[in-house]
Amino acid sequence: MKTVFLDNHTSLSNPCAATIGFFDGVHRGHQYLIRKMADEARRRGLEAMVITFDHHPRQVLNADYQPMLLNTLDEKLALLEKTGIDKCVVLPFDNGMASMPAKAFMQDVLKDKLNVRLLIMGYDNRFGHSRSESFDDYVEYGKELQIEVVRNDAFGIGEINVSSSMTRALLQEGEAEMAARCLGYSYMISGEVVHGSHVGTGIGFPTANIKVGNACKLIPANGVYAVKVWLPDVNGSVAGMMNIGTCPTFDGAERKIEVHIFNHQSDLYGKQIAVSFIKKIRQEKKFRSVNELTKQLNHDADEARNILGL
Repeated sequence: MKTVFLDNHTSLSNPCAATIGFFDGVHRGHQYLIRKMADEARRRGLEAMVITFDHHPRQVLNADYQPMLLNTLDEKLALLEKTGIDKCVVLPFDNGMASMPAKAFMQDVLKDKLNVRLLIMGYDNRFGHSRSESFDDYVEYGKELQIEVVRNDAFGIGEINVSSSMTRALLQEGEAEMAARCLGYSYMISGEVVHGSHVGTGIGFPTANIKVGNACKLIPANGVYAVKVWLPDVNGSVAGMMNIGTCPTFDGAERKIEVHIFNHQSDLYGKQIAVSFIKKIRQEKKFRSVNELTKQLNHDADEARNILGL
């Protein structure tokens, strides 16, 4: 996949089929849409292109808006590459682009810069200033510009249409398994291992405290999870259990992300690790004593190992 960051000099020569959206999570609904677009592109001898944005549009339209996103831009591009498309074009979403009417966007960006001949839209997608036009309007604009506009149907699990907002809501409720069904993969966070209070080491459960670098990255609900961990210089994942929360047994106030890695002793401070959420084990709670907490952690570890097939 070739990634193109749109600028004033961008002018693509090869005609393409495209779909456009923010694609947060690149979930199964997105994958379904992209697959349909790519199949049609190949049938017509066109390049398959995904068009996305460098920032969430609402961040530009509302300076106070702090999105909770499923992916960073780098993570999104890595997921899009797995779909097998030819190109991904990243648009710089700024006030100028936000103010463009839909027809002008189709003329100036889709036709003149990107050479789009076929635009396949998600079932609920809209673009252009004020997002007031209907799908029928896009079709009419496309006829004038020699861009065929087609609407894809929704992708559902049972009676539920998969969406980024629904997936975020599931993770905020701790529903890691259902979120993974929507995404097509287990949700993941990554960050630097930093020093913590070392309380876990004192009770036999040393943890790696993770500082997530992107403030917009969604952190799932507080609680204890069975997880898989990706470490530097280790092939594949290793098993562990993670706690997200404030450590109420020790009267903590700061929300922390701590992972206990099974059968692992090496120094990880300052290194980048990644963690994928497999299943929530329980809610975080305050225990009456350290001994009661330790007993529960041993039970959690047994359950996590069972979930992870160890």
